[in-house]
Amino acid sequence: MYCNHCGKEINDNAVECPYCGGDTKNTHNNDYGTPYVSDNGGIGWGLLGCCIPLAGLILFLVWKDTKPKTAKAAGIGALVSVGISILFYIIVIVAGVGAGMYGASSSVTGF
Repeated sequence: MYCNHCGKEINDNAVECPYCGGDTKNTHNNDYGTPYVSDNGGIGWGLLGCCIPLAGLILFLVWKDTKPKTAKAAGIGALVSVGISILFYIIVIVAGVGAGMYGASSSVTGF
């Protein structure tokens, strides 16, 4: 197994890390006996949430209690994607209305 504090390989039966002195009782199990869950909040989950907002939302809802940092990354990615989409549609609508007004005014004047 590896130390949860310094990341160096240590004996599976070690109570504390011989390198950093960190307690290893929570490396595989927490106080409730459930497996240790890595929660690093990686940017990859944020990118996935940005590319597929529905996946980011689902991952946020599933992981919000067990992996809060990773859930936050996926959720922020989804929110960024939705925000960019809304901004894109606003720009397209404004450009369409502007083009329509320009086309209407040029047909009236003949230019």
